Amino acid sequence: MHRHMPLVGAVSLAALMSAACGASAQLALSANDGKAVLVDGVNSVPANPPPDSVAVIDVGATPPKVVAEIPVPTSVVGPPSSVAIARDESFALVTGASKIDPTDPKKVVPDDKLTVIDLKASPPKVTAQLQAGKGAAGVSINRAGTLALIANRSEGTVSVFSIAGNVLTPVGKVTLGDDKSGPSHVAITPDGKAALVTRDGDNKISVLSIDGTKVEYTKRDLSAGVRPYGLDIHPNGKIAVVANIGTGSGDADTASLIDIEAKPARVVHTVTVGQTPEGIALSPDGAFVAVSVMNGSNKPKNSPFFNDYGLVKVFSVKDGQLLPLTEAKVGHWCQGLAWSKGNRTLLVQCMVEKEIMAFSFDGKELKPAGSIKLNAGPAGIRTAEP
Repeated sequence: MHRHMPLVGAVSLAALMSAACGASAQLALSANDGKAVLVDGVNSVPANPPPDSVAVIDVGATPPKVVAEIPVPTSVVGPPSSVAIARDESFALVTGASKIDPTDPKKVVPDDKLTVIDLKASPPKVTAQLQAGKGAAGVSINRAGTLALIANRSEGTVSVFSIAGNVLTPVGKVTLGDDKSGPSHVAITPDGKAALVTRDGDNKISVLSIDGTKVEYTKRDLSAGVRPYGLDIHPNGKIAVVANIGTGSGDADTASLIDIEAKPARVVHTVTVGQTPEGIALSPDGAFVAVSVMNGSNKPKNSPFFNDYGLVKVFSVKDGQLLPLTEAKVGHWCQGLAWSKGNRTLLVQCMVEKEIMAFSFDGKELKPAGSIKLNAGPAGIRTAEP
């Protein structure tokens, strides 16, 4: 297993990326959870866990590579959208939904950490650690870089922060439901005027209105499937896609397409994808959507639903539908996905292997294109919004 250490020296990360990759330079951030391992289908805390970390990845390199690693509180709890990168790649936000129970090192309890990382520093560094809400999970930054929203799974709220430069100031919280409603991820529309929030606790997707730093629950909820979880919005703001993870009982689960332009917004198409779709990500041009499917790889080996591999599936987005295109086998308990510019590369996080698998994509097929080994389980990943 390779160890990736933070880069030091006089050369800035931006300069390094430019020299290595030219115009193709692009960052992805992987949030890695050291306090979670899978023991025969059970999420467990290992003895002497490695520290949580964030890996800064050059997606433009062939194969993609880690260029810096920073100790940051992270968590596999919640959807794998616990990272957000400002559109100009100047800073990033990372949530930590859980921490080791101070009274019992074999258990985890909800946490509220929100970490700010300066990506322009050499090496990248943490500039602030703030409190969001209990079970802070999915996080997004608007395109203008002036607002951040965080879904708090364990208290039924969304935290609102204003942003000036890379300094965050808490504005307040939006209450969606009780502490069982499970707000999981929040995605902001490209125009910055609305947001969608998945609620895996009560099977809803809530619509928020945004006016500056005033964020309100419109009381409009969509119904996509059982336990909506990961969510992504098309770069043109017309549609969104959501992964419905189901109950984990071995049944085939679904992904849905949302028509945001409809008055009111609504779910218009749903497809079956397999057992437990954790991550979902639209390509930068919005032509494709990738879904990471557990496929029973996180089940006990004696389970009738166990499979010794997960799947990554790619669908084309056409005429308001998700059309199956291609798929590939991946590792076990796999989490998030990230596309490179031009749809050329797809990264898939696999917790058990502590590995990010890279695939090349030609618009029709996925082909293995290397991998990145990490010291902790990769649990959340994003690139900047296109």
